Amino acid sequence: MKRLGNGQVKILPGLFAERMRLNRDYIRELDVRCLLQNYYLEAGEIMDGLQVVEDPGKARLHWGWEAPTCQLRGHFLGHWMSAAARIVRQEQDEELAARIRFVVRELHRLQKLNEEGGSTPGWVAPIPEKYFTILMTGRYIWSPQYTMHKLLMGLTEAYLLLDNEEALTVLKGLAGWYLIWTEKAAERAEKEGGENAVYAGEQAGMLEIWAELYAATKEVCFRTLVERYENNGLFDVLDNDGDPLTDNHANASIPLAHGAARMFETTGDPKWRERTERFWKKAVTERGMFATTGANAGEFWVPPHREAEFLSKTDQEFCTVYNMVRLAWYLYTWTGETVYAVYIERALYNGFLAQQSRVSGMPSYFLPLMTGSRKKWGSKRNDFWCCTGTMVQAQTLYPDLIYTADEENRTLFVSQYIPSEVRADLGGVRITLTQKTGMKNYSNQAFFDEHGGGSVSRWAMQFSADTDRKEACTLALRVPSWCDGTPLVMIGDRTLDADEVKKATDRGYLKLTQVFAGETVSIIFAAKPVFEPLPDEPDLAAILSGPIVLAGLTDKDHALTGASAEAVLKRRMTHTYGTFPWEQDHYVTAGQPENVEFIPLYEVEDEAYTVYFRTRKG
Repeated sequence: MKRLGNGQVKILPGLFAERMRLNRDYIRELDVRCLLQNYYLEAGEIMDGLQVVEDPGKARLHWGWEAPTCQLRGHFLGHWMSAAARIVRQEQDEELAARIRFVVRELHRLQKLNEEGGSTPGWVAPIPEKYFTILMTGRYIWSPQYTMHKLLMGLTEAYLLLDNEEALTVLKGLAGWYLIWTEKAAERAEKEGGENAVYAGEQAGMLEIWAELYAATKEVCFRTLVERYENNGLFDVLDNDGDPLTDNHANASIPLAHGAARMFETTGDPKWRERTERFWKKAVTERGMFATTGANAGEFWVPPHREAEFLSKTDQEFCTVYNMVRLAWYLYTWTGETVYAVYIERALYNGFLAQQSRVSGMPSYFLPLMTGSRKKWGSKRNDFWCCTGTMVQAQTLYPDLIYTADEENRTLFVSQYIPSEVRADLGGVRITLTQKTGMKNYSNQAFFDEHGGGSVSRWAMQFSADTDRKEACTLALRVPSWCDGTPLVMIGDRTLDADEVKKATDRGYLKLTQVFAGETVSIIFAAKPVFEPLPDEPDLAAILSGPIVLAGLTDKDHALTGASAEAVLKRRMTHTYGTFPWEQDHYVTAGQPENVEFIPLYEVEDEAYTVYFRTRKG
């Protein structure tokens, strides 16, 4: 299927647009000279007024993982460039585009200064070259390849999304540097019989970047670097259907699956697709997960189906959520299988939204899932965790995750229900589709008027489609696996009966084929709260409403007694002036010794909360 995303899709007002706005404001407010601070230091440049810092608290430098004392310093710039490039592509923000161009020009200038100062040609970085020499010796150094991958990623996004040729010039210089270093590393490993440092220091993202650049440019330097990074030992384990993940660092491994996926798309070699699919099998299908989609604790993969043992303060590192969504998107666009879209949907609500503060836009590094948890939010300038970087990218990813097209069969697929507008070409027919939340009243199935009262749901959607030619196209709407019963579907004023809906449903999609000329398609997916138990402790369960994990606002596990989640919970309805006219997915328990309020996990800010409760049949 063809991916439809950045530049073709616009996110419309709603919950996801609000979170994107928070992120965009943060991206815009950061000082680009501070983003470059460690690159200046490495090149021997002095930032104005900062030769001597008398009061660090008042200096406008970035601290935390960006502090000059941190070995991972400088990694955030690449994340910022990637996110900023996507925002420019989405919103044509010329001021932000100018700031990206400034950053690229400065990097190019510093690259030349480094060479004049004696560095190996092509070197530009926020860390010393000798970190890579240390990496070859086996002495501990904190992931210099990780830091450099982020720079390469940011430059690549600037080149591919914004046609910034100077970014490609800097990338070619860095590729030249890497050709020299990777050759030295291989020679040293062969001579001394040790590990090849090419595969050390969280290098997993390198394969995807080099493959991406080779696919875009066909430059020999990038192809050579692909060859030098493609023989990771994890692939050998996958080829033998082994488990290379359990008890290993989660985010050091997922990017290798991205590399395999991009290699398949670049070379067409089926072994790379097989490796990607086997990774998913080992990471998800055969492992299980928390209700939120995470499968790691303390940054390490949890053993298969033993999640209850690992409920803690350090569950679900955010970087892993972002990277697993990217992996699922690769697989979804290859196969069209809704299992991947279902995973993405749950990860968006219970990772992308749940681990971003709805007040500040800052991330929570982990998502605690133990009883009485609290989220710890990052600060805007004093932390810069790895998860700060992936969060700013994550909140720009929504346009890429909603639509795909089968041009040959003139079919537009809707995999996520996020208010948006897409313009696409379906085999010569240009279609414009608008997706909005259309509140419905379940009692009378009439379009909801917010002055009319009643029970309403976020899962009432309206689609308006128009084409430039009077030729039939197909609109394929994913039917969520959590949908309770047959969806209610209306085309214009006509309601489809249940048999018509079932007949039009194929492989998890409701497929509507007709000439679209401004018709409105309305659909309701009924969602009810359900228990989702953990496999190793079946009486310990989370509650989900559709794909949304609910959090009890309590620091205790109040065992819930009832035949079902529906029997335990009663809906809370409060009028709002925000995204929805009525609060969504708010509940309170009933008939329990102590009753507890439940809200979506993504709405929890500073409150104590509990996700997993003991359950007992009544």
